[in-house]
Amino acid sequence: MCSSLLAYCLILAVFLSQGFIQVSCFGFNFSTFQKEDERQLILSKNSYIVQNAIQVTPDITGGSMENLSGRALYRKSFRLYKGNRTIASFNTTFVLNIQSRTSPGGEGMAFIITGNYSLPENSDEKWLGIVNANSNGSPQAMVVAVEFDTRKSYDEDLDGNHIGLNINSIDSITQVSLGGYGINISGGEDLRVHLQYDGKNLTVFVGDNKTLVLSQPLDLSAYLPEKVFVGFSASTSNQTELNCVKSWAFFGTDIGDRNLLWVWILIPAVVLALITGVLFCLCWRRDPIEQDLEGAPGNIEDEITRSNLAPRKFRLKELKQATGNFSPKYKLGKGGFGTVYKGSWRNKDVAVKRVSKKSHQGKQEFIAELTTIGNLNHKNLVKLIGWCYERRELLLVYEYMPNGSLDKFIFCDDKASMEELTLSWEQRLTIIQGVAQALEYLHNGCQKRVLHRDIKASNIMLDTEFIARLGDFGLARTIQEKEKTHHSTVEIAGTPGYMAPETFLISRATVETDVYSFGVLVLEVVCGRKPGNQSEQNNYNNSIVNWLWEYYRKGRITDAADSRMDGNFIEKEVECVLILGLACCHPNPHCRPSMRTVLQVLSGEADPPELPLERPSFVWPAMPPSFGQMDYSHKGSQLTPFTELTGR
Repeated sequence: MCSSLLAYCLILAVFLSQGFIQVSCFGFNFSTFQKEDERQLILSKNSYIVQNAIQVTPDITGGSMENLSGRALYRKSFRLYKGNRTIASFNTTFVLNIQSRTSPGGEGMAFIITGNYSLPENSDEKWLGIVNANSNGSPQAMVVAVEFDTRKSYDEDLDGNHIGLNINSIDSITQVSLGGYGINISGGEDLRVHLQYDGKNLTVFVGDNKTLVLSQPLDLSAYLPEKVFVGFSASTSNQTELNCVKSWAFFGTDIGDRNLLWVWILIPAVVLALITGVLFCLCWRRDPIEQDLEGAPGNIEDEITRSNLAPRKFRLKELKQATGNFSPKYKLGKGGFGTVYKGSWRNKDVAVKRVSKKSHQGKQEFIAELTTIGNLNHKNLVKLIGWCYERRELLLVYEYMPNGSLDKFIFCDDKASMEELTLSWEQRLTIIQGVAQALEYLHNGCQKRVLHRDIKASNIMLDTEFIARLGDFGLARTIQEKEKTHHSTVEIAGTPGYMAPETFLISRATVETDVYSFGVLVLEVVCGRKPGNQSEQNNYNNSIVNWLWEYYRKGRITDAADSRMDGNFIEKEVECVLILGLACCHPNPHCRPSMRTVLQVLSGEADPPELPLERPSFVWPAMPPSFGQMDYSHKGSQLTPFTELTGR
């Protein structure tokens, strides 16, 4: 007991001492830029202030603007963390104005956090002033960037109008098209951006209304030195544009040196900890191990053992042999947390997900996937065959789905492949029913309720018969008490466009937020459109839900069906399914049907819910509907108003 007590007290002392770090404020605010402000900035050769803005790349009347890059950084460095990895938080707001001088424009701008203030040589064209060919992908680049890309320079780029998060590379680990938000980055209009970092998550909002477009778990201390510079970079190629920053404000907590005054506080604190430790050891009993994975303990093997998993444990050499040592020619796809390869094991095709070692959340996603899907068995769920944790490699082995993911069939832009990949109405309806059955099983058919939290077309796999299999449980959470209906979370999880409006206020996942994502998926499958990629873009028609509700209001909802079906469908069935999808996307979570009700509608046992012609406004706290309208099949899942909101 004495050794345990000593260790306990030492841990407490270290913990207390780590907390006694002097924190001060680091901030500045340029409401506009004047020539004298250049003294507070580090400007590269091609960057300067003119017309009350930073011209990150030149604005030259009559001169060449081609193949140039530039950087503009705040002169004073910002301490991001100290040796103990206590990470600072910050938020910044800036206004960009990017105006194409050619069609298309090129190449784009980026907000950067970097350990090196120098502009890399030959970082023009596709490199955006972030890296060059030599430093791309190298830890020595020491740069994290939020890019505003105005040209599709790589096959991996979504389009020439997207935002992406880059780490020591020009390749984005995640990206989002801004077209669906009614934003044209290089259209010459002011673009207000608000970016915040809380030490764990990086979140980006755009527009005066602060529309969330990107949220990513991120440990900046894993990629950057203690002291960093913040600012902007940009580039042009043979395609050109003006890259301007019109205003910029930054505020952060600057972690300074230890304050010796705290020693006088630390001494009595350790004494108090010692007394507490004695009492604790006398009364201590081992509590049951908490298996909710938000902040799970560090030993992965222990986590897996505790979950009594059925899947097989593989050896690393087996999976290397199965995938040709993870050969690029067997690569099936790449996501935010890893790469998936096709493999052959015992004369059977498998899919092997290799979790990225650079992924800050990789371990958590790996355990989450194992402890949810590993214990589930349903015909509409992707089957997990096994796992491997060896030499710091995290690997998951799944049943191989030869038809890949649903998104390539409903979002096909290649005219040559369009006919081959077009799904019939019968196939689409079967897919929707399959996903609904999988989700109803997760909510009500498991021993412990599971919230998926990331239902979208790219997470729906199709087998040889085009039967839907719901996969990617990296964000899923198990609710330990079956009648509990939500999972509180410190991060906003999901994919923009599929997330219910209340998600950003309540900091929790619920059965209703899963239903909302399912509703968006239904609309995508029937209409063949992405959540925010409508052809008729304006401030109102900025999402598939708003777009379709307008068709419903005009009594023309079936006109929204995918034109590639050539009208080969039963109109009443399409109308029923689309109204059901809109009901699932109701702004009031109380008015969304349960997945049990969804299945009844899809099977013809019930009519679709009644909807108002005008889409209701989102109001919070949401008011329950009248007694006669309530759907009790959520098994106690009605939401209640929240008295405490937890920020990210």
